[in-house]
Amino acid sequence: MTARRVAPAAVALTLLAGCTSFSQTLTGEQGGGTPGTAAPSSSPAGDDAGDDGGDDAVSCPAERAEPDPDRPVVDLDFRLSDDLGTVTGTETVVFTPDVATDEMVFRLVPNSPVAAGLGNRITVDGVRGDDVDQAGYEDAGADGPGGLYVLQLDGELAAGESTEVELDFTVSLGEGGFERLGAVEGVSWWGSGFPLLAWEPGVGWARERFVAILGETASSPVADTTVSVSVPEDLTVLMTGDQDEPAAAEDGRRTWTSHEPVARDVSVAAGEFRTATLRTPGGVEVTTGVLPGAGTGPGELADRASEDVTELADRFGAFPYATLTVPLLPDAGGGIEYPGSILLAGADRSVLEHEVAHMWFYGMVGDDQFRDPWLDEALATYAEETVGGQEPQVDLEQVLATEGDVGAAMDAFADTEQYFRVVYDKGGDALLAARQAAGAPAFDAALRCYVQANAWTTATPADLAAALADLPAALDVLVRAGALDEADAPG
Repeated sequence: MTARRVAPAAVALTLLAGCTSFSQTLTGEQGGGTPGTAAPSSSPAGDDAGDDGGDDAVSCPAERAEPDPDRPVVDLDFRLSDDLGTVTGTETVVFTPDVATDEMVFRLVPNSPVAAGLGNRITVDGVRGDDVDQAGYEDAGADGPGGLYVLQLDGELAAGESTEVELDFTVSLGEGGFERLGAVEGVSWWGSGFPLLAWEPGVGWARERFVAILGETASSPVADTTVSVSVPEDLTVLMTGDQDEPAAAEDGRRTWTSHEPVARDVSVAAGEFRTATLRTPGGVEVTTGVLPGAGTGPGELADRASEDVTELADRFGAFPYATLTVPLLPDAGGGIEYPGSILLAGADRSVLEHEVAHMWFYGMVGDDQFRDPWLDEALATYAEETVGGQEPQVDLEQVLATEGDVGAAMDAFADTEQYFRVVYDKGGDALLAARQAAGAPAFDAALRCYVQANAWTTATPADLAAALADLPAALDVLVRAGALDEADAPG
């Protein structure tokens, strides 16, 4: 989920199924609104859709795919300590698998090598559930006590059968460099700061190992998520979800709540934020916050975020969420995307564009971030490079000269520099080259159909290849760049 950008020369982190063929463009509005809705399709794209569609081409979905009605229901209750260094919480999960299972697996992101190296840590303090037999940690390449927490059930949970569990946990927030979690004077933030349900619908539990580079390795489904956060009363909270007004202060503390019906994950930031809120032309409520002494005002940041939301919605379809929060944190040079929220470190405009693009590519159209990191990072980089009407031209042979397969899994990269150079830079440029090869109108229409068809799912490279089935020139570029395998390409 990280959308970090790297300047490779200096290794400087600037954080940042089948043979279906889609051959219709979509008209769209700019806003968010109810998840799962979308603008109606327009007339067929004709020549812009490519020359190979034929009479058997399948229309682009007229409406955005709906989220699974049996998706998990998650309630998170966080309490930030008075010294801002510790979060204690309880997570309640109602889980209904679509594949039979006799266990539940949770990913402990704060124990990943990079996050734990900065002093972050999560422990599970207690588990309750009528169907839970035993529970314990699994290593998965993380720091102690482990990277996964596994609940063994007392019997098999059939597809369509539900169970409810509660987990108590404690998160220690580290100090130092910018990460998903941290605490410095006057502000704390935690993204993925709870046991994250590691389920890939239709597949099963994602047990991939953590890696010691800056990047995500999680796969998580969208969930109907409610968040409650208790903090010292002088702090303002900005987080994932549509936030209610905070409760009246009591005993020196205040509780903030939010709800997001399709959140894969959650981020929270609590600090002495000055905020600004505006509504985009499409109806998305954008709220930004800056800390005392910030060089950028909240209104200026809100204007920028609103512009990016509006432009990208014009290209990819309605913004996936009703709200977007953007807390500007200390440090500089990057951002980490969460559904409907961006942890932004430094006010770099290109980083903000990249993070907003992730609301479509990762937030709405998910992916296994260990297995297929390019499906969100390369696509977000591509989107960032084409905002503002830019039409960057790339030399395909120069793109292909960069060593490494764009579609490689996270454990294929020796270090962070190589990961960013191949997945972000080569991946983004390969998509630009594919667009050039196919023609911008046809490629843009196909990519929009990919979003429409795969909303709220965990997409695969084969899904993107299916959307590009009528554009063999684009497919050829992505195969040559190692983003797609020959087996992914329809034919």
